[in-house]
Amino acid sequence: MLHNLEKAPGSANKNKKRIGRGPGSTDGKTSGRGHKGQNSRSGSKRRVGFEGGQMPIHRRLPKRGFKNIFRKEYAIVNLDDILNCKKIDQSKPITVAVLAESGLIRNMKLPVKVLGDGTLETALSIEAQKFSASATKKIQDAGGKATVIQ
Repeated sequence: MLHNLEKAPGSANKNKKRIGRGPGSTDGKTSGRGHKGQNSRSGSKRRVGFEGGQMPIHRRLPKRGFKNIFRKEYAIVNLDDILNCKKIDQSKPITVAVLAESGLIRNMKLPVKVLGDGTLETALSIEAQKFSASATKKIQDAGGKATVIQ
């Protein structure tokens, strides 16, 4: 059992490389750092992306677009997804909690928006924070109810 465990053959620990120990070691004198220059000195550290004083690539390339800090993100669910989900009882009102239980929504912190992708024949009663115009039209045309909650 545990007292019989052995290392795998050939997996012996290698000795640490000893640098600066004379000319016979191939890593003596300058310890593999070459002669002079920034990287030969002790305490020499360069930040990520440093290119030796040349303008770094992240500053050479143009910046494009922007991200709106006031955007409102939604957890998106399509009507098609609701219809095809076997875990949802379509005779009862479909709430945010029901969508989360069925796995159609991952993040409960985000408000839910229902989109109108797919065809709807059955009357559904859906409660969500937001509906697209096409989703609202399809739900109402099928005789269902789209309720906006806060």
